[in-house]
This record gives sequence, C-alpha cells and structure tokens, in this order.
Amino acid sequence: MSEALKTLQEKIGATPDGAFGPNTAKNICNHYALNPERGAHFLGQLVHESGTFKYTEENLNYSTEAILKVFGKYFPTQGEAESCARNPQALADKVYGQRMGNEGQGYLWRGRGFLQCTGKNNYSQFAADMDLPEVMKDPDLLATKYPMESAIWFFHRNKLWEICDEGVNDDVIKTITRRVNGGYNGLKHRQKETHKIYAWLN
Repeated sequence: MSEALKTLQEKIGATPDGAFGPNTAKNICNHYALNPERGAHFLGQLVHESGTFKYTEENLNYSTEAILKVFGKYFPTQGEAESCARNPQALADKVYGQRMGNEGQGYLWRGRGFLQCTGKNNYSQFAADMDLPEVMKDPDLLATKYPMESAIWFFHRNKLWEICDEGVNDDVIKTITRRVNGGYNGLKHRQKETHKIYAWLN
C-alpha cells in the first residue's frame, strides 16, 4: 500500500486505500482533465518510474556493483565507486554535483516526485512555472506535496501531451519512454502498464 497514493487519492476524491486500480486511474484523469490517451501514457510511465506510486524520492542507496552499472561513466575505478556505496549523499554529490545547476549540492536537488524531477535548474523552472517559490526553500515539497504536479509539469514542459495524442501503441510508448528516461529502461513494463491502463480508461 502506498502512502503517497493515499494522499493523492484524497486530493482527487478517490477512495484513499493506497491501491492503484481502474477507479483511481479514472479519478486522476477526471481531476487533471486528461483524455484516455494522455492518461494512459502518463500513468503508464508513472507506474514504472514510481514503483506504482510508492516512491516520491530517488533511492540512491546503491551497492558498489549497482553504482558501476548505473553511473559507471562517473567512476573510472571500482575504488571510487566503493567510496560512494551505501552513501546516498556522497553518490548524489558526485554524479549530480556539477550538473543541472547544482554547484556541489547534488543531494539537495536529487530526484523527487513521481517522475523524479532532478537538479536545481529543473526545480527552479518548476517553481517559476507553477508560481511556487517555496519549493526553492524546501525542495522536499516535490516529494510530499507536489509529486503529481511535478510529473504533469514535466509532460507539459517537454511537449509530451502532443505525442500522447498520436495514440496508444508500442511505438508511441517507446518515444515517450525515451523522453522520460533518456533511454529505454523498463520499456516492456511501461508498454504493458500503458495498454492495461488504456483498457481501464475505455
């Protein structure tokens, strides 16, 4: 059961049972004015990215092996990876510290929200676009208060709604996955969930 999903369900008027199913999917689409195509693509991506709405904050508690697999380009040697193993702050500061406007504060601006908004520049853009200046003083708000809003903002900002309107098929899901993930990680799962949710919404 997901506490983050329960909070969202209360907001959208669904039964707050912390379980994701057809009724919650329909309530989300009604609340945020998403047609079945947009809703299916959006929710299919969120289910994969957030562990079915369980996670609103990036888990950076990686083993040495996982660090080398996921962030290998930042760690030329195993010894360097070992120095960040099971140390989320050290890992985030290493891989995000000099990117996305973070100026050495990678952990502070780590991924939050159902689609993992990452980096000070992205937080700043979200705060400006949504008129939520408090986010820059308390970035945890993306995990606690605005996990869904930040995901909707990401789709809007990256013009993904127009791609959703092309229909629900594996090619379109692949295109959206590339925009969301930067690659095709978990593509089969994203396709399966998107098709399932589309059937719910119809």
